[in-house]
Amino acid sequence: MDPRLKEVAQLFERFKAAFVRNDYNTCTTLLTQIKVLLTKFPSLPPSFQPTPNASEELTLARQIYEHAVVLSVKIEDQEAFERDFSQLKPYYTDTCNIIPPSSEEYPILGLNLLRLLVQNRIAEFHTELELLPPSALENPCIKHAVELEQSFMEGAYNRVLSARQAVPHETYVYFMDLLAKTVRDEIAGCSEKAYDYLTINDAKKMLMFSSDQELSQYISEEHPEWEIRDGCVFFQKAKETQPCKEIPSLQLINQTLSYARELERIV
Repeated sequence: MDPRLKEVAQLFERFKAAFVRNDYNTCTTLLTQIKVLLTKFPSLPPSFQPTPNASEELTLARQIYEHAVVLSVKIEDQEAFERDFSQLKPYYTDTCNIIPPSSEEYPILGLNLLRLLVQNRIAEFHTELELLPPSALENPCIKHAVELEQSFMEGAYNRVLSARQAVPHETYVYFMDLLAKTVRDEIAGCSEKAYDYLTINDAKKMLMFSSDQELSQYISEEHPEWEIRDGCVFFQKAKETQPCKEIPSLQLINQTLSYARELERIV
């Protein structure tokens, strides 16, 4: 084996060992060293030079960037995810005739779709979706992201929250939790505008919590202006804190009459 390739492979083994024991600081340090070494391989993107070890180098580099994407999820770093995914993507789109497909391709592509949905980058979501072959839509990971987007756009928030219990890949949990928080915040905002109060059971059902404790914790952390008493959640206190905007009716009437007079002159 080429000495440089052997060095990268050995560092990657150390990376995977640290990853298994959840030592993410060591993983991050090793990943930085590995990425520097990968820049010395001309067979990798964007050059794709046909070197004697091109196949082995491309396969190893793809595995490294796949692990880098998963690591970014584990450490909850969305910027690192975007950076590592952009480095990984050419291995999926431009190496089809050089190395066999990866079993992690669709799980990671689906993960990226979920990230775009969480970040409300809907146009990019559909752009990425259109780049996939029609057969990809049948993959559980891609299908999961597509169905989530449809539910989100339809306002079917209960389906979005329920989907948290049926993720197709364990790495999806982080983004699903972020999406669930966004949805709950949306439901909470609508609830306090539509109701003066809800019973605790109704509030739990609406916000998809399974226990009183979860509901209480959510209110204390996200909506301390709400009040829990007598078996109910009261929103009135939140409404009272919002400034009441008066409609300048007299001003609107005067403007309308003025417009009418001007129209009569024109005619």
